Amino acid sequence: MGTSERQVMPSQGAPCWVNLMVADLNVARAFYGEVLGWSFRCSSLDEQFLVALADGGPVAGIGARGPGTAPTSVWTPYFAVEDADGTAAGIRERGGTVAVGPMAMGGGRVGLAADKDGAVFGFCEDYAPAWPAGAGQGHARLDLQTRDLFDAAVFYGEVLGWAAAKDIDVVYRDDHVLVQLEDREILSMRGGGSQTSPLAHLRPRWLVNFAVEDIEHAVTATMRAGGSRPRPSSVNWTPKGFSRTLQDPDGGLFNLTRREP
Repeated sequence: MGTSERQVMPSQGAPCWVNLMVADLNVARAFYGEVLGWSFRCSSLDEQFLVALADGGPVAGIGARGPGTAPTSVWTPYFAVEDADGTAAGIRERGGTVAVGPMAMGGGRVGLAADKDGAVFGFCEDYAPAWPAGAGQGHARLDLQTRDLFDAAVFYGEVLGWAAAKDIDVVYRDDHVLVQLEDREILSMRGGGSQTSPLAHLRPRWLVNFAVEDIEHAVTATMRAGGSRPRPSSVNWTPKGFSRTLQDPDGGLFNLTRREP
């Protein structure tokens, strides 16, 4: 996490924040400033953690990895929950893993977990920024690439309480699942992930979509700033067309999608 702005909580089970841990904070700051136009300020939690700002509002956290942590950077989504302890118990009961927490942070409680296929995500109780998922300057949408699509939909639906949330709808299609919050598509799920793939972008994982006005301009900025395109494919399915999957200089994957009017 890393933002001290705590206002109206997002809906139960809705995405509420994204974090990235990197090897070189200065390189990441320059890269995402160039590609997404973000500015940055120091976090109240740690001098090695920055809050990314768009139009003056917090949109993401970027921190320096400590020794002994994962060798590559990974964007991690966080979901709002009403009961962090209950969420942690539900994750374990359904075959997932809780790696960190729940622990106190910024007046709330947060935890870090992985689903049954190893896709990493976090959860937050009473701790979130002001913007709702899929609106304003925050991330546009989350995409889950998973091994078993419907098994994953059941896992997250039960853990995050989507069935009990009055403003969240889960739409099942033949080859994907959409989750909508008040008619906004906040995340999608697709099968086909392989736990044995040597390529990070083909393994089960969450991908964060950032909206830009001009995708090709942002792709050019990515290459100029030291980013790259993962292989073999860098074009992915999205609910409203296609997005581009790219890598930052530290290997962190993210999606660029066109900003909706």
